[in-house]
Amino acid sequence: MDRVADSAGAGFQGHLGPGVSPAVVVVDVCRAYLDPGSPLSDSSGRFESARASAVRVVDAARAAGVPVLFTRVVLQPGLADAGFFAKKVPSLEVFEVGNPLGEHPEAGPVPLRGESVVHKQYASGFFGTSLASTLNALGVDTPYVFGFSTSGCVRATALDALQHGFRPQVVAQACGDREAATHEQNLFDLNAKYADVITEAETLSRFAAHAPNQENP
Repeated sequence: MDRVADSAGAGFQGHLGPGVSPAVVVVDVCRAYLDPGSPLSDSSGRFESARASAVRVVDAARAAGVPVLFTRVVLQPGLADAGFFAKKVPSLEVFEVGNPLGEHPEAGPVPLRGESVVHKQYASGFFGTSLASTLNALGVDTPYVFGFSTSGCVRATALDALQHGFRPQVVAQACGDREAATHEQNLFDLNAKYADVITEAETLSRFAAHAPNQENP
């Protein structure tokens, strides 16, 4: 049996659909995943492809007046605030304060003045941060979540978005992971249980429809 049909038969594969007030949440798109020599980078080009897609989505969101928010991991020297996460993933040292690998890539997407940048210590953009409060204050009901990595911080952020009462939409092409199979399996699981996984093209189409009519303001 097709795995989608099998999953649907078990009661999964429901559809959230978008609400009326979107925002973009760019998860941890930083040099640590892109710079050769970083322990988190890969040689396949998957992260770079996702970065390019993320730029297109962010540009479309800004053109449509959709709020754009960023998350980034920021850890104190010695990883004192990373708890057992650092023991499990020692390469988190790239996110220590002052390490340039934790910075946004020069090629973008890069936050503009006035756009929120949420600092976090764990996988989810919501855990121990102001993200949910900021989205609520903006009246957002539909966060478009994407970034690095699909199986880690993107998945955790999308899951927590659902658990905070939002309608998470995960933009497939704008998510990156080190292994194609891991990327695809996590997108499948997200779409089955916690979010709607949609294409970049569908996202851009929605943002274009959301943009205010310049001829009839």
